[in-house]
Amino acid sequence: MTDAILIVILILMASVAAGLVRVAIGPTPSDRMMAAQLMGTSGIAVVLLLANVVEVTALIDVALIFSLLAAIAVTAFTRRRVQDNEE
Repeated sequence: MTDAILIVILILMASVAAGLVRVAIGPTPSDRMMAAQLMGTSGIAVVLLLANVVEVTALIDVALIFSLLAAIAVTAFTRRRVQDNEE
């Protein structure tokens, strides 16, 4: 079972790498934000899978905090974009 989980982790890390490329070359700020969200979601999934593999329940709390920070980041980005468009 852990071999399958490790393969999934490698696939998720490839997704993080693809998101990093999009953050670097994204033509618009929205593309960059979506890529950052992809990286965050994939990172949370990796942390949760690692929590399962190494049986450390504290990693679940870390993943929850990461997801909360990702939601706050999207909210801040959206509010900033709306304020910029109003001016």
